[in-house]
Amino acid sequence: MKPLLPIILTADAFRPFGEVIETDNASEIRLINKGTTTRFHDIAPVDVSDKGGRPIISIFRGKPFALPIRISMMERHPLGSQAFMPLAGRPYLVVVAQDMAGRPGEPQAFLASETQGVSYAKGTWHHPLLALGDVSDFLVLDRGSNDTNLEEADYPEPYAINALT
Repeated sequence: MKPLLPIILTADAFRPFGEVIETDNASEIRLINKGTTTRFHDIAPVDVSDKGGRPIISIFRGKPFALPIRISMMERHPLGSQAFMPLAGRPYLVVVAQDMAGRPGEPQAFLASETQGVSYAKGTWHHPLLALGDVSDFLVLDRGSNDTNLEEADYPEPYAINALT
């Protein structure tokens, strides 16, 4: 297997694949509710309306992966973005790839903190949820419809994440 070493998730490094969901990415910070609440506004776009799609909110419960983690396939959602926000208070892995003529290119792995979410841009190749340490819940915002919005592709040779940093 080819080695794949995760890097720390930052907004700049992840931008080719979507947005990092964290307060630093807010387009504007507003005090609301008579000053008792801070709103970090417009952190990541929601792009789900193709072919009549609608936004849905779900909770995904991911079983933890132990090292080494085998990366042998990727998936993408061509009709909408998909956002994940951790609820369990623990870090997790994000693996993404550029599109190479309809197939995932070389994967890139990111170690996300317990306070960072990600929003995959429409059509971004990514590995399914990679929880670490224990069973972990994620709030997920994505596209609901009756259309098929999933493509999967296997790598000819798998990659392995043997260490987290």
